[in-house]
This record gives sequence, C-alpha cells and structure tokens, in this order.
Amino acid sequence: MSIAAIKTWSADYLKHPKRRALSSVPEGERGFSVLEALSATGLRSIRYAKEIENMAYVVANDIEPDAVKAIRRNIAHNGLSEEKVRPSERDACALMYECRDADKQFDVIDLDPYGSASPFLDGAVQAVADGGLLCITCTDMAVLSGSNHPETCFAKYGGTPVRAEFCHEMALRLVLHALQTSAARYKRCITPLASFSIDFYIRMFVRVHSSPKDVKLVASKTAMVYHCTGCRTFTTQPMGKLTQSEQREKFGAAAGPTANGPCEHCGHTMHIGGPFWSAPIHNADFLSRMLQHVNAAEGLYVTRPRMIGMLTELDVPFYYTISSLGSAVRGDNPSLTALFSALLNQGYKVSASHAARGSIKTDAPAKVVWDIMRAWIKAHPVVSKNVKPESPASRILAVEPSITVDFTEHPQANPESRKHKLVRYQENPEKNWGPKARAKRSRHE
Repeated sequence: MSIAAIKTWSADYLKHPKRRALSSVPEGERGFSVLEALSATGLRSIRYAKEIENMAYVVANDIEPDAVKAIRRNIAHNGLSEEKVRPSERDACALMYECRDADKQFDVIDLDPYGSASPFLDGAVQAVADGGLLCITCTDMAVLSGSNHPETCFAKYGGTPVRAEFCHEMALRLVLHALQTSAARYKRCITPLASFSIDFYIRMFVRVHSSPKDVKLVASKTAMVYHCTGCRTFTTQPMGKLTQSEQREKFGAAAGPTANGPCEHCGHTMHIGGPFWSAPIHNADFLSRMLQHVNAAEGLYVTRPRMIGMLTELDVPFYYTISSLGSAVRGDNPSLTALFSALLNQGYKVSASHAARGSIKTDAPAKVVWDIMRAWIKAHPVVSKNVKPESPASRILAVEPSITVDFTEHPQANPESRKHKLVRYQENPEKNWGPKARAKRSRHE
C-alpha cells in the first residue's frame, strides 16, 4: 500500500516540483528523495528503489551499527548501488533536524517505529519538503485505542481516547491531531490523503504544505468527542468556529457544549475524549487516483483485493456497530443491509468502515439512528425480561419514533466490497501472528 500511495502522490507532485525547480538538478534528472528514518534491515527502502519510478534516491537510516551493516549487505544482494539506496547511521531526530533547510529537505519521509511515532513527528514536519509526503506508522494501539492509559496517550499525542467501538479511528485522528499541532508551530498544514487501521497498527499518508493562512483553520478542524457509557452514542464538539463569506473568513469561539450533562437518549454518563483531528482523514481525489492505479496494476499488488476493499468508505467522523446498537436495545441485530437501507431511504449517506466488522459510518444524527432501531424493535419485539427498568434499552424504547422508517432494500445498501467479495477485514495468516519483541540495542566498545 505504501508503494501505491507514493506512486499516486508523486504523479501529482512531480508536475509542480516546487523544490526541484529551485535546485541545481538538471530537468532530465529530477526525481524525488525519500528518507526511511528507522530502516532496520533496509528492505522497505530497497523495495522503494526497485519498484518506484522517478525516485532519485532513498536514505536508509538506522542508529544501530549492526542494522546499517545489514542494510549494506541487502543493497549489494539486490544489485543496487549505494547512490540509489544510501545507508546512514544516525539518530533519526538529529538527521531530520539537520535537514530543515529547503535545499536539504526530503520529498518523502517514512516513519515506521516500534511503538509510537510521536518522538519523530516534530522533526518530520520540518524536514519534509513543501508539498511532500509523510508516511507514518504507529503500533502502540494499547495506548491509542484503549482507555486504560489516558495519561500516557495525552503525554505522547496531546489527546485522550475513549472506550468506544470507533477506537481505531479515534487512534488515527489522535495521531493526525498531534502531527498538525507540531506542523502549525512552523506555519505548516497537513492534508491527510489516506489513513488506515490495519491489523495491529495504524498507517497514514499525509501531505504537508507551508501556509500561514491555512494554519488559522486548525482550530476549526479540531474537536472533542462526548461518548455515552450506556447506549454508546457519540457527539462531537468543535474547538473553533469558522464563518465564511464572500469577503473574508471570520474565526471565533465554538458554541457548546454539544452534550449537556447525561446522555439525552438514555440518561447515562458521557465521557470526553480528544482533542482529535475532526476534518477528513482521507482525500477523495487521492483515493480515487490510488484506486485507479491499484486496478490498473492488477498483477503488481498481492494485497490488491484488500486495498480496494479499504479504499471505498465514507469519510465522516466515527461509526456505530451493529452489535453495539442491538445490545443497547437488548434486541436482535438488524442486518447491515437493512440498516443501510433505512438510512439511505431517509436521504443520508452511509458506508462500512475498514476498521471494524459490522460498522456503520453515516452523516445521520444519533436521533435518526435510534428512531430506526426503535422501528426495528417494533417489528422484531424484544423479550421484556431482558429490558430492566432505567436501563438504556428501557429509556430508548420508551420514546416513539419521530420518523417513518422504510427498511425496503436500497440499491446502494450492499457495499461494493461485499458484492465483489473484497477483503476489508483480513484474518491473521497464522496463530499468534503479530509484532515480535522489540529489537535490543547492541553494545559496542
């Protein structure tokens, strides 16, 4: 997926090579540079060198001498020169801080640490060229997507998660918030091109550009989330307000709170998470072009079915799951097609999320979602003994639906990924599959 993302980005970037146009590189030799800041064995850098056209060179950096020796061996074994894949034995942060000047910046920086990428974000947003691409991986999902370590998450990323079904998307948005916070200090802004929760980690591809004007928009792209501990309803609270007119943009304080005390649907306590990046985590044009590239290169990407399945979802903040909605009202779960149809027949947008099975991403307000569930329970009654007094189910079902719900199957209710049996949620290839132990620092005299 990284190769597909870089190829898609470079096709647009090289049309307007802002950095290269100002350099002494001859036009016929212009390409883009890549830094893999935490390269380990260098295998990813070697793949980049062998599979990505128009790449001038890649720096394969690692602080460990033994790792750099392995990088050199792998370069030779794959028949590449050390001019194309350049081994480097440096501290990643120190290297990036030394490359902040425009003539030293990298066009692409790839960060794939063992654990958190937070120590490297500040250096990366300064060392990447204007319009350049950051490829960022985080594997500390226990911190980012759980609620057992909110203090650790806040210390690393400047925000806290909530215990919710959408925890993996929340993880993506927390990292994007941390990245934009770092970038804004240097009058730079981010544009997330594609963001994914994959297996045991998250991976995002983000374009960075310099724009003091766009930095003013950051507050309106940041929000908190209120999440109900009873019925699992969520609502977001913007941190800033943007009013646009023909003459100018006006910035102000956001009105709030969007959740006033207990949950309006079931009366339970609301927990607060964030701040997080509330703007889109995907770029529709980029995803469309990336999808075209993946389709055109059918034999190139082994994970093509999974990639296509993940690149076809609605970009609205967070999602519900069928199981959580059914559990809240103590009834049988509706099918995904039935729930999608009910929302589409009301005129709302809907899709699944790649981050969770049975998920529903929609722009419909929570009130509409619960009205649909009330109508479903009317048609499929619950066992009364399962509904305790003052429970979320009791309070939700005590209210009559305010809309007429139509469960007739909508033509768009069956996602393309399911029609074509594309892989959106991949099974582990073997038992106990996942990240291995962290590499230990070698001792040198």
